[in-house]
Amino acid sequence: MRTGQLIRTSALLISSLCGAVPTLAQQPATPPLIEQLNNGNWLPQGEAEALRDELFYQRAIQAYIYLLPALNVIGMRDGSEAAFGKGYNVLPIWKDRMDARTWVTTPNADVIYSMSYLDLKETGPLVVAAPSNVIGMFTDFFQRTITDVGAIGPDRARGGLYLLLPPGYDGEVPQGYFTFKSPTYNVFLFFRTLMPKGENGPDPKPAVAQAEKTRVYPLWTMEKDVKPMQFPNASGKRVNMMYPVDNTFWTKLKALVDYEPISAISQDMRGVLASIGIIKGKPFNPTAKQQELLKKAVETAPKMIVAMRQLGRSDERNRYYKDRQWENAWAGVTSEWYQDSYLDFDQRATYFQAAYSSAPAMVMRTIGAGSKYPVAYRDANGDFLNGSNIYKLHLPPNPPAALFWAVTAYDFMDGTMVETPQLMPSINGFNKVATNSDGSVDLWFGPTKPPNAPDSNFIQTVNARNFLIALRLYGSGVEFFDQTWKPDDVTKLN
Repeated sequence: MRTGQLIRTSALLISSLCGAVPTLAQQPATPPLIEQLNNGNWLPQGEAEALRDELFYQRAIQAYIYLLPALNVIGMRDGSEAAFGKGYNVLPIWKDRMDARTWVTTPNADVIYSMSYLDLKETGPLVVAAPSNVIGMFTDFFQRTITDVGAIGPDRARGGLYLLLPPGYDGEVPQGYFTFKSPTYNVFLFFRTLMPKGENGPDPKPAVAQAEKTRVYPLWTMEKDVKPMQFPNASGKRVNMMYPVDNTFWTKLKALVDYEPISAISQDMRGVLASIGIIKGKPFNPTAKQQELLKKAVETAPKMIVAMRQLGRSDERNRYYKDRQWENAWAGVTSEWYQDSYLDFDQRATYFQAAYSSAPAMVMRTIGAGSKYPVAYRDANGDFLNGSNIYKLHLPPNPPAALFWAVTAYDFMDGTMVETPQLMPSINGFNKVATNSDGSVDLWFGPTKPPNAPDSNFIQTVNARNFLIALRLYGSGVEFFDQTWKPDDVTKLN
């Protein structure tokens, strides 16, 4: 044995006799995830099951928030078809104006509504002959705009033939139409026609006659085989067109996923749906525990959306004015809910909880043609509007609305019209509204009419229930956009 080797052997022997541990035998450092998660061991069975259930629940919450726009319009379709029938030729029209007996999110009683639900899988390409001077749109069933119709649409208020093609259509496309391909087989037709001023307020008859000029027919069907149009009068009836508030939310969603093409929903969101058992073409059979979690999600997600509406945005993009409480329901996004660099899921959810339909005409700054909808949830002191109180709203002279202005009270929670014996909680510029000497208008809100409030200027509210006020400016003027005209805040009087 060489001298150096002998020295090393002797050193190791001495080290071991003294109890020292050689460096090579020390325990290695623990990687961070192993240290964080149970020291690298499997979780206890109960904890693993609880975490799996929590993830299922969270995915259901996100699915609800993301897909609320679809369930919103499905609720409208199902309620309408149950009351008035279905088919491409059925176009319900609220011929005597819409009132609080129609349960739908933020309807407008100050125009004549025509709404129907087309199925391009059933019919193939459809032609819609739109009358002139319609304010309307076609959207897919995720409430993504296919096109505006009317002054902001390609017909420029002259009316015209719109050709709607189903997803994946590769057949002949004839000339002479405003042609659009829908991302979904289901298409929502939403037309509004304007009432002229009559002797005692808006006159619905000319607007109804204009709406009844609408024609819908399959592209390749001969005239003799086209079903005649039906225009049932939807006014004065109790119609529930709201989205589900129980587990039918999920079964209706599953039916939509099965019916529509895969491309209608993003791959990422299909992954979220798959994680809660909703997969196109496969059975949806949640366990009893999963049904409980789905029920919990459909009850909790709406509260989360209400919380977002209640607490507001930290960036205050929802504020129309720096010095007033009026809010912008789109918060500066596009009609497709895009901010500068992202899709604003939260703002979209807060909108579709209490409203439906979003189109470019609603967000573009179009002079004299588009429409704007400032909304007030709070009074001048920043307190939420409550139906137990008396409020006053002052509108300065000359509202910038080339077509007309209107003010409506809604239940804040779901956007249904406030329902009282008054039935139509709306006042517009075509009414015989009492005006002040300078042309300004004062409106009152409350459970009972104040003694000094004219009947024509009073909207009744539901005692002890929060509400919102929407101001509509049809044909918005430049004075609105440069804010030289601004509505006053709603003021509490008692």
